[in-house]
Amino acid sequence: MDGLIGLVNRIQRACTVLGDNGGENALGSLWDALPSVVVVGGQSSGKSSVLESVVGKDFLPRGSGIVTRRPLVLQLQKTDEGSKEWAEFLHAPRKRFEDFALVRKEISDETDRIGGRKGISNIPIHLTVYSPNVVNLTLVDLPGLTKVAVEGQQESIVQDIENMVRSYVEKPNSIILAVSPANQDIATSDAIKVAREVDPNGERTFGVATKLDLMDKGTNALDVLEGRTYRLQLGWVGVVNRSQQDINKNTDMLAARRREREYFQNSSEYSHLASRMGSEYLGKLLSKHLEQVIKARIPSILAMINKNIDDLENELNLLGRPIALDSGAQLYTVLELCRAFDHVFKEHLDGGRPGGERIYGVFDNQLPAALKRLPFDKHLSMQNVRKVVSEADGYQPHLIAPEQGYRRLIESSLAYFKGPAEAVVDAVHFILRDLVRKAISETQELKRFPTLQGELAAAAIEALEKFRDESKKTSLRLVEMESSYLTVDFFRKLPQEMEKGGNPGSSSHDRYTDGHLRRIGSNVASYVGMVCDLLRNSIPKAVVHCQVREAKRALLDHFYVLVGAKEQKQLSQMLDEDPALMERRNQLAKRLELYKTARNEIDAVAWAK
Repeated sequence: MDGLIGLVNRIQRACTVLGDNGGENALGSLWDALPSVVVVGGQSSGKSSVLESVVGKDFLPRGSGIVTRRPLVLQLQKTDEGSKEWAEFLHAPRKRFEDFALVRKEISDETDRIGGRKGISNIPIHLTVYSPNVVNLTLVDLPGLTKVAVEGQQESIVQDIENMVRSYVEKPNSIILAVSPANQDIATSDAIKVAREVDPNGERTFGVATKLDLMDKGTNALDVLEGRTYRLQLGWVGVVNRSQQDINKNTDMLAARRREREYFQNSSEYSHLASRMGSEYLGKLLSKHLEQVIKARIPSILAMINKNIDDLENELNLLGRPIALDSGAQLYTVLELCRAFDHVFKEHLDGGRPGGERIYGVFDNQLPAALKRLPFDKHLSMQNVRKVVSEADGYQPHLIAPEQGYRRLIESSLAYFKGPAEAVVDAVHFILRDLVRKAISETQELKRFPTLQGELAAAAIEALEKFRDESKKTSLRLVEMESSYLTVDFFRKLPQEMEKGGNPGSSSHDRYTDGHLRRIGSNVASYVGMVCDLLRNSIPKAVVHCQVREAKRALLDHFYVLVGAKEQKQLSQMLDEDPALMERRNQLAKRLELYKTARNEIDAVAWAK
């Protein structure tokens, strides 16, 4: 089972190397999923002394104020009896520390390097200690909880430390080691206060009572150690730390352990608990419990890893792999990206995606409404008809019918259709432009290439403008065709209609009566209505043929010609990726590497045996 803690150690180191230090993450943090023992205590609670006693070495920075300002992930690796003791930092993997005074200095220097001389940082320091005098165990030492910032530190550091501590102890996979001095009221313990809030039932909290030897004469901590003051399901362990005099004299840690054992064995209050007291017992207890928790969590961790590997690979596939360097591959990539965009654009037009129905709305709603608003009532009023017909006669009175008047009225009326025809062309053009923009934004493969997006959009819009100009010419030509040649049957019916009116032989003067003018206006309105019905159908056909059909068929034809003539440098510039997406791909690739490494590590450990 020793391999389980070593497994978590290796995965935690991989997490730190690849930037996973816990916290918010869309995929979930592997670091957060790993069980760990988190050491929590207030300033001067004896937390550092407990850790040094478990390790058997004097290696932690000491001093007044806030000394621990970064999490310290302390990984203990038991070695063969008689072997040397040494330490190694993850940030300096090829450097072996056999002098633990230098370990203390390196912790201080590395803390200052990231957090400055007074600030704090949540980026952990990884320290592995190899020794025959330790058990296999991983501990996370956190800054001591405090209520006052020292000189030179921001007032917010008190809350920042509490937030950091909470971010670790709130994780359901963390085992809390709450360190409290026995010579103070446990009810006021900072560590117990935080542990109680995140673990109210005490299911994942170990209590450590320090400084038992410093309690007032005649008092003891039995109520605490036996769980009567505050009950923890995992129990309490009492420890006796080295005195300040021992620390100053560099008293041997192994000798300090022996004195601690003797203290409990010879104590009248604690002798019956001696087998369950002391830092040596604490280390073994934590090691055994951590192994059990890891074994129980491995299946869920493995399931999380497999799911995240699938999610990461899917997202990387959407982002795309790095681009090849040769021009042939780059040209192929550009053309493939263009085809992907063209496919999405056509889906918008053909109904696979929304947008094409807006063009139908122009034909079915906007065009009829625009035609209906044309001012034919005013243009064909009796007053205007009289004016136009009279002007068409000139000084000569017409002999049979005011043909020129009719022609002028019809031609001037048909000119009004040019406005709606142009408006339909422009409306469809703006819809097509908007669909180009949407298609570019919705083409996943293009998201990583902002330069290509811009050139593609410019080429597509340039093509749409050509299609619009041709469509406008064709639509206006349809209107002009109606004006250029009036339907003969219409004129042939006019005398018959007048005969039905009962006044075919009246004088020319009579033809300018109000009744006759009204008939002229009515006949012109009838002809204009007939043309309106024709244009209502023919203008959409021209627009579809010249704009929509061409956009589907040849939107990028000219762009393909230009791309084919580009040099490699120009192709490379087109495939210049969005820096944010490049960074995202790098992050995903690192995280994928982390999860695959973790999966391989788990597969290599026969934890089920």
